[in-house]
Amino acid sequence: MANPVETSIIVPVYNEAENLKKLLGQIHAVGLPASEIIVVDDGSIDGSAEIAMAAGAHVVRHPYNIGNGAAVKSGMRAAKGRTIVLLDGDGERKPEDIPKLLVDVERYHMVVGARAKGSKLRMHRNLANLLYNLLASYVTRFKVEDLTSGFRAMRRRDALRFIDLLPNTFSYPTTLTLAFLRSGLTVKYVPIQTLYRAGQSKISLVTDGIRFLLIITKIATLFAPFRVFLPVSVFFFLGGMGNYIYTYFSQNRFTNMSVFALSTAVIIFMLGLISEQIALLRMERQESGRRHDDG
Repeated sequence: MANPVETSIIVPVYNEAENLKKLLGQIHAVGLPASEIIVVDDGSIDGSAEIAMAAGAHVVRHPYNIGNGAAVKSGMRAAKGRTIVLLDGDGERKPEDIPKLLVDVERYHMVVGARAKGSKLRMHRNLANLLYNLLASYVTRFKVEDLTSGFRAMRRRDALRFIDLLPNTFSYPTTLTLAFLRSGLTVKYVPIQTLYRAGQSKISLVTDGIRFLLIITKIATLFAPFRVFLPVSVFFFLGGMGNYIYTYFSQNRFTNMSVFALSTAVIIFMLGLISEQIALLRMERQESGRRHDDG
């Protein structure tokens, strides 16, 4: 028999009892045909799982808190639909915007709800998101409009290709975006309006902010290492040449510092070339394996 579920809406939650009942009611009100709601309870102690079950959602429970990304991965594995929609349980995104994402999910591999101008977002988070978007755009050579948005739709088959890369933390949207774009999969951003979340945010500006930057670097070195190695190599090369020119005219000699900087630039450049070749081989092997599975 054909799978009757077309769309799986995955809602990861951790102590979101304050928001969950209203959110699930809004999802039901959208009235998506042939859809299922999967609530992944990441070790909540406030009765979130019970609220979800009472609302008719399929509940996947973690015995203890593992992380938002781990909850998303559990939801992906449990999903039955051909298309999955990721929606945070904090109430910032409006479920009535889900159809806006699904309209283009057949033309694009992933459709992301990007926070549009006028969205209710605190200033420090807005500035941090701007920085992340700029860095991600540089790495992918694609204009990333909202790197950290957890509101997105994609084919489950495509998402599962990268599930082992996803971290167990709030950084999973960052990893998904960079992995899709650097693998040649198409991404579209759909502007949406967001709301202030109810209750205290579980994202730490400092801890999670540093983690986001590390994730961007990690995925960049995995999919496009030369975009990371080249600027570092250029930095050392210019520093070495600048120091050499200064010491040549001021002291008429070639100093050890210039030798160190120029040698470091060459080494980093060569490491970048090797890493780029390894990344290409890995992607070719992954694509070959995917075609074999399809066959």
